[in-house]
Amino acid sequence: MGKPVVHWELWSKDPEKVGRFYADVFDWEVTFIEALNYRLVDTRAENGINGGITTPQDGPWPGNLALYIDVDDLDAYRAKIEAAGGTTLVPRMEIPNMGALALFEDPDRRVFGIWQRGGAQ
Repeated sequence: MGKPVVHWELWSKDPEKVGRFYADVFDWEVTFIEALNYRLVDTRAENGINGGITTPQDGPWPGNLALYIDVDDLDAYRAKIEAAGGTTLVPRMEIPNMGALALFEDPDRRVFGIWQRGGAQ
């Protein structure tokens, strides 16, 4: 039996800025734990994966992380992403009979995707 993903972590030179970006765009709750210098992220969804944001340790950084975030209005979220300091890489790509996706970079240049079920509206 496979093991599910249960947590994700973003390493950032400016974790406060990155945490604010995701809170502003997706309404995630980001709680700073001072003793650990760690930001715990609760996506505030019934189902899904929560995570954390921290400053990278000494040595090489891990590779970029890509995951898709489910949204109800792809174009509205693209606008929110750009207003919060993100950059659109792929504005909209229709996947026939499934939905649509867009790719963006957050302020630290990590690539993420947003996904809208059902395709064009």
